[in-house]
Amino acid sequence: MMNGGAGNVRAQSFLSFDFGTRRVGVASGNTVLGGAQPLKTIAADGDARFDAIGALIAEWQPDALVVGVPFHPDGAPHDNTRRAQRFARQLHGRFRLPVHEVDERYTTTEALAAGAADADAAAAALILEQFLRTLAR
Repeated sequence: MMNGGAGNVRAQSFLSFDFGTRRVGVASGNTVLGGAQPLKTIAADGDARFDAIGALIAEWQPDALVVGVPFHPDGAPHDNTRRAQRFARQLHGRFRLPVHEVDERYTTTEALAAGAADADAAAAALILEQFLRTLAR
């Protein structure tokens, strides 16, 4: 890729998700600003969750989705790892957008330590910022 300026790279927007069995935090961001903003937390009850996500996708029109996938500190998967990966597959299947998985160890802890009012949405923003940093390399 050339470094001839931002005009050579198409801007992309994303919605990111901090998956939880009770709540799903949501954030938005893009490659132009390279940052993310917490949007909201939605209840994780079945199809209502996907209806709420569908409304956000319709509103924000993202190019792709990002899902935080938790692991143990040593990198080993656990039950929520598989649940988050399944959620990512469901998002792809329902909304037909590219879905990127990001290792999200400690994002909720980091959001709480920063004093976030909505830790789940703030964690989703941290997940997206981490993803955007990988694109900037």
